[in-house]
Amino acid sequence: MESELIDDFGRRVRYVRLSVTDRCDFRCVYCMSEEMTFLPRAQVLTLEELATVARAFVELGVEKVRLTGGEPLVRRNIGKLVTEIGALPGLKDFAMTTNGAGLAKQAVSLREGGLQRLNISLDSLDPERFRRLTRTGDLSRVLAGIRAARDAGFERIKLNAVILRGRNDDEVLDLVDFARDEDLDISFIEEMPLGDVSDHSRAETFCSSDDVQAMIERRYSLLPTTESSLGPSRYFRMPDSASRIGFISPHSHNFCASCNRVRVTVEGRLLLCLGNEHSVDLRAVLRRYPGDMDALKEAIVRAMPLKPERHHFTTDGDVQVVRFMNMTGG
Repeated sequence: MESELIDDFGRRVRYVRLSVTDRCDFRCVYCMSEEMTFLPRAQVLTLEELATVARAFVELGVEKVRLTGGEPLVRRNIGKLVTEIGALPGLKDFAMTTNGAGLAKQAVSLREGGLQRLNISLDSLDPERFRRLTRTGDLSRVLAGIRAARDAGFERIKLNAVILRGRNDDEVLDLVDFARDEDLDISFIEEMPLGDVSDHSRAETFCSSDDVQAMIERRYSLLPTTESSLGPSRYFRMPDSASRIGFISPHSHNFCASCNRVRVTVEGRLLLCLGNEHSVDLRAVLRRYPGDMDALKEAIVRAMPLKPERHHFTTDGDVQVVRFMNMTGG
């Protein structure tokens, strides 16, 4: 069997994003509907199945695993899964994307379990605006979680901010200053057209990474770097700060040519591309051949030709993919 995952365009898959739940305690306007129907338990991978999937990918040469959701910290016994994955030999980078609301209670145990890095979503520093964007979120809990994570000694903590024109684009510099003051990195993300959101018109709220970069450069010089976290962020440095500024630009700076990522949904669908529906049902393999690691790895290897050359996102509000981001996995 192949020991590495290489698609038909010569790209080596080194990074898997593993969704542990479709549920979330927030209802962010760009990610979910206000009223959501979540998966029944029988359709969701068990913690044991999730650990098996992670192990299979690492044995196939994947170097980075990121736990996503929904919100990973609402999954019961998430610490057990973190400890199992954190002990996998050959894993070089183990991370999680979270809204941060549960970190005040869980940061220490996650770090002790082997989790190395965190991405924490933070789209506004204004409590009322934060509540509107998340529909249910309490900014003070997130800020407490960020500081708890920093105190717990994570190797790197990065903020993720989705910028929507007319909604929070006036806070770009405030978010940069917060990251600098707290010794954090921050990535600014263009909204992705997944799911039919009713809260706003994506055509009207689209804000490009170039626009955000121009806002930042009115105050700070940005120096391009070749640094990589194996993800899609293009990183910049500021001469007077250790904080990195990243841009994730699925529209304006398409990163498909170097894509080294796949996603596994909490249902066990192996998604070969964020912006396409090409997938393989790993849950069926796990449950038809329980304990058969070779069968699982063979299914993953055979899926590689399904990885398309690129996605085709648009900025006109058209929805190419009907699943919401919480169903996709971060």
